[in-house]
Amino acid sequence: MTDETGPWLVVGLGNPGREYAGNRHNVGFLVADLLADRLGAKFGRYKRAMADVAEGRLGFGGPKLVLLKPMTYMNLSGGPVASLAQFFKVPTAQVIAVHDELDIGYGQVRVKFGGGEGGHNGLRSMSKSLGTKDYVRVRFGIGRPPGRQDPADYVLSDFGAAERKELDFLVDRAADVVESVITRGVEPTQNLYHGT
Repeated sequence: MTDETGPWLVVGLGNPGREYAGNRHNVGFLVADLLADRLGAKFGRYKRAMADVAEGRLGFGGPKLVLLKPMTYMNLSGGPVASLAQFFKVPTAQVIAVHDELDIGYGQVRVKFGGGEGGHNGLRSMSKSLGTKDYVRVRFGIGRPPGRQDPADYVLSDFGAAERKELDFLVDRAADVVESVITRGVEPTQNLYHGT
């Protein structure tokens, strides 16, 4: 159940530190950064929750957004998310996790509400800390690793040269999807974006 007047918590999943900045696993941070730019908001360290946080409104007088980048490493992301959701009184139905997704081909962005975590440690940590899987996921397709490469190594590797040519466009599209979920809802967003 969403609250028309309450804030939305948008969680960009990733790992802190310069060495991870270009990794496939950090695409959630890229989308959160772009959303902050669109809102004219700046990230600041929220020490109580080990997170970088930015706040703003979507459009003039629009819904309030709290953008969150956990600074705990991926497998401990849930702690900051639960802490901020509680602090800002955000219902879990208005929590959106933006994350990399192995089971979707590169170039595709998908959205769903609830469901499993697909082996994603960030989602697993969020579900555990929130006590529910009932939150929105914006899934940024990175595809499966080539050959016999270990998926754990693949997600922690940088996007390839060919992928980087499209990356800005796809991050922009993922940010559009997040905004659409907030303004239109999950199902209309699926209808709008899943065919392309």
